[in-house]
Amino acid sequence: MSNENLNKTKKICKRLNPSLLSADFWNIKDALETLSELGVKSLHIDIMDGHFVPNISFGPGVIKTIRKGSDLFFDTHLMIDDPLEFIPKFIDAGSDSISVHVETKDNVNECFDLMDDAGIQKGLVISPKTSVVELEPYLDRINRITVMSVEPGFGGQSYIPSSSQKIRDIKELVGDRDIEIQVDGGVNKDTIEEINEAGADKFVAGSAVFEGDIKKNIEELVDELK
Repeated sequence: MSNENLNKTKKICKRLNPSLLSADFWNIKDALETLSELGVKSLHIDIMDGHFVPNISFGPGVIKTIRKGSDLFFDTHLMIDDPLEFIPKFIDAGSDSISVHVETKDNVNECFDLMDDAGIQKGLVISPKTSVVELEPYLDRINRITVMSVEPGFGGQSYIPSSSQKIRDIKELVGDRDIEIQVDGGVNKDTIEEINEAGADKFVAGSAVFEGDIKKNIEELVDELK
């Protein structure tokens, strides 16, 4: 690979945010090392409590364990009923950023206050059926918006086509603010180019990265954006 292609590949890999939910935990150490070697800089960590969404995933202990052996940026996505109660625990576990849903019943600004106190990045997540106008009150407080392009709670779902227009609408809403727009759900080699053209800055990909050969999978995703 030429230096030019190598630089392009690493630049694109910085925009990938592989989802831990789809990883093979038997080989997690090797998987995370492979991601780092390829130039991936962050890891998306879905936290589900079986109430806010109908599934259960990880607790703070899992993040704390992985943190010991990884310097990836931990982007923690809380799909839980009580984010205010648990944000301090996920901060202590090693999260570099925490995102809460705009649909949460807890006070979103109070959630952000806890993150500000800890000096970590703040994110807001919007589900498919939620209007983008719900984001407006928080735009001057956040570092990123995560657009759910599938219904939250399960991996391996297909991309919802209307998400592309939603990304465009959010990009217009954000304007010149320094807010990263990332897309979570159904990101694969068949959809990533469309998502990119809609205006996404970052791509959360689970099975498209972790199922099978990680290096080959990432190369295929990168090829679609070169």
